Amino acid sequence: MFLSVFDMFKVGIGPSSSHTMGPMVAAARFLDLMRASPFQFAGLKASLHGSLAFTGVGHATDRATILGLAGFLPDTYDDEKAEAALAGISATHKVHPEGLDALSFDPKKDLVFDYDHALSGHANGMILMATDAQGDVILRQVYYSVGGGFVLTEEELAEGKDTDDGAPIPYPFHSAAEMLEMAKKSGKSIAQMKRENEIARGCAESFAKGSARLWQVMNDCIERGLTRDGILPGGLNVRRRAKGIYDALMAERGMNLTAPHTINDWMSVYAMAVNEENAAGGQVVTAPTNGAAGTMPAVLRYYLDHVPGASESHIEDFLLTAAAIGGLVKYNASISGAEAGCQAEVGSAAAMAAAGLCAVMGGTPEQVENAAEIALEHHLGMTCDPVKGLVQIPCIERNGLAAIKAVSAASLALRGDGQHFVPLDAVIETMRQTGADMHEKYKETSLGGLAVNVPNC
Repeated sequence: MFLSVFDMFKVGIGPSSSHTMGPMVAAARFLDLMRASPFQFAGLKASLHGSLAFTGVGHATDRATILGLAGFLPDTYDDEKAEAALAGISATHKVHPEGLDALSFDPKKDLVFDYDHALSGHANGMILMATDAQGDVILRQVYYSVGGGFVLTEEELAEGKDTDDGAPIPYPFHSAAEMLEMAKKSGKSIAQMKRENEIARGCAESFAKGSARLWQVMNDCIERGLTRDGILPGGLNVRRRAKGIYDALMAERGMNLTAPHTINDWMSVYAMAVNEENAAGGQVVTAPTNGAAGTMPAVLRYYLDHVPGASESHIEDFLLTAAAIGGLVKYNASISGAEAGCQAEVGSAAAMAAAGLCAVMGGTPEQVENAAEIALEHHLGMTCDPVKGLVQIPCIERNGLAAIKAVSAASLALRGDGQHFVPLDAVIETMRQTGADMHEKYKETSLGGLAVNVPNC
């Protein structure tokens, strides 16, 4: 089993990896399918199903789908060009993707939110269609956005898990137990094994450059979020708070009377800064999703800024270790809120962050596994019930609390010897089962929980 660091951590745009990035990627894949087809196309149609329909407006799924069909991609997204393209499509009812003729597409008629017909493969389903000059559908493909920006066709989903079992890698662990056994036999850390896997599929130089860019985008996102205030888009009138908290914390620095628990505010503010940027549609890195994008960068920034002896040379080890844990969760359960609730998103992020922090603070593979287990165990059952379908309430604060939990989990693990009662594999399986049992209204549909019990107007 191989999931690259660059699979788990993708540069993209907010507010959602599954509901914004995924549909945009699916649309791009459909355009490629059209380019490879012998048919002559005249128009496009799309329908959104399940969670993509119920919370699609709040997650800008319609906007992402339209832009994807116009040829935009998350990692090269340009907001100014996107706005111009949307205005043009609204006026002309046509899209002009590269390598294809102009195609008719009226967003108000040709993009349907289908609330009544869920697709069987996954909660995040969409159907993309191409038509001929008479308006008849001559090409059709079902796509599922399975979390973290990962997209599968109906056929790919039926084939099995979204992982790469291609060319051999040195350490192909499928479970935490296998990971620990390989670490024991090889005498290597989790990060060292993961690095060798990455280099086996690429090269050391490209991996180093790619990892540096990931942290640069993460940290830039924190910095932007710490300097911007105002109201977040979407209609809830949620105020940005990260800048105010950060300014207060900076003013208090050096004071003798600062309470020890103030360190929690630093962890929270870093996470909130990222998730406020995500909610505003800014550039973020999936970690492993957009809704959970603040937790891991916050913990890494906490380590660099506040832990004595911290070194930027450890950033790669942090990312490698976190990606290894995230890969196990995705392979054996889910990182999708629409599939398993927020335990799959923020819970996974906390486990990844705890593992990364434990590793760079000198933890053994056993302690790292324990840190991830503690963090994930104490997010079990967490629902995904965003108010108005926006990635704002409770998502922004939740990332801050998850960062605090991650640091606590790493610290507890480092106080032990790695021996513990509940294995990480058991917690991941419990999370999968809990997600399967969870009522649909608590899985990113905004049909239950906070989404219906909090006034949103």
